[in-house]
Amino acid sequence: MKRPLRVSPADARRFLRRAHRLDQRLPDTAAALERHAYVQMDPLNVCGRMQEHILRNRVAGYREGGLAGHLHGGGGGALRADERTAFEHHLPSTHVLAAFPLEAWPHLQCAMRARARRANAWMGRLTPREREMAGRILAALGSGGPIGPESFADGRRSRPLWGAASLAKATMQKLFFHGRILIAGRQSNRRVYDLPERVLPARTLALAPSPPAVAARWEAACRLRQHRLVILRREEVALVGDMAVQVLVEGCPALHCLEEDLALFEGPAQEAGSGEPLLLAPLDPIIYDRRLTRLLWGFDYSWEAYVPEARRKRGYYALPVLAGTELVGHVDLRADRARGRLEVVSRSVRRGYRSAPAVRELALFLGLRAG
Repeated sequence: MKRPLRVSPADARRFLRRAHRLDQRLPDTAAALERHAYVQMDPLNVCGRMQEHILRNRVAGYREGGLAGHLHGGGGGALRADERTAFEHHLPSTHVLAAFPLEAWPHLQCAMRARARRANAWMGRLTPREREMAGRILAALGSGGPIGPESFADGRRSRPLWGAASLAKATMQKLFFHGRILIAGRQSNRRVYDLPERVLPARTLALAPSPPAVAARWEAACRLRQHRLVILRREEVALVGDMAVQVLVEGCPALHCLEEDLALFEGPAQEAGSGEPLLLAPLDPIIYDRRLTRLLWGFDYSWEAYVPEARRKRGYYALPVLAGTELVGHVDLRADRARGRLEVVSRSVRRGYRSAPAVRELALFLGLRAG
């Protein structure tokens, strides 16, 4: 058994900056997907989408829309199946939408098949009406090109699905969860679906589905790769203990990192975070675990976009401010695209720290003026 590593909270925070490549950025989006296993996606575009905030801090020269181009090419689905190197799907345990490299496909199929057998209005087995609609959808895809649910405007409604979803939309969502259709592109941020053989390379589709135990190990390893320093459950430690090392930090529960990352605990302290403050994504992998963020960083933060307005403490789309190895506050921002401005709705930043340079940097990224 590997000996645990004992480090100070400050050393752990420096490690996280280095491991997340916030100071030595990755060369491209493909490298980011390879390093972090996936990138979480969200459709809200208040001041840039979640995935854009995550990648712009990790990829050198990243531009808005870069992930969409990497996934689907220009023009919403321009890449051929044999040209694609990544795809969109849901994480098995949390069901959040994410961008994955092709290597993830066989590991996701176990969860896809399990969903198709369970009763669930959002992602479970098809109802009789949905089975009839699924036949129509698959026939239309087989004889034509990519389509969205608006191609089946029959006026019938399904059970509530985040509001009143059409039968076609609810059915397509389930077929996507089951892996029977995939997102081929987007038109005005609306999903366009196609058959897997027209979205993924044949060599990827030919890979045998991973057995449940192999898929579970892959998902546990994804957590290590995504967050780099995590609280693992006992069953996860059993799955990935050969590739992980326990890290003991005062005031925190037992943590784990990848053995290959151990060298990142070394090096001069001033190398980590010597530049200007950064605005992080609300669900950035470095602060995704709210409990660990509170214990290690002394920062109690949660994303409030889906919280009722009366219960919000920071704002609809407040971005945490990272300065060196300290989380020093947050800035709630809104992009007014019509007026070409990035507006500060509110901010709360610890005295002695500035957020204005980070706001200007984000405005430049979005092609807007700050203020």
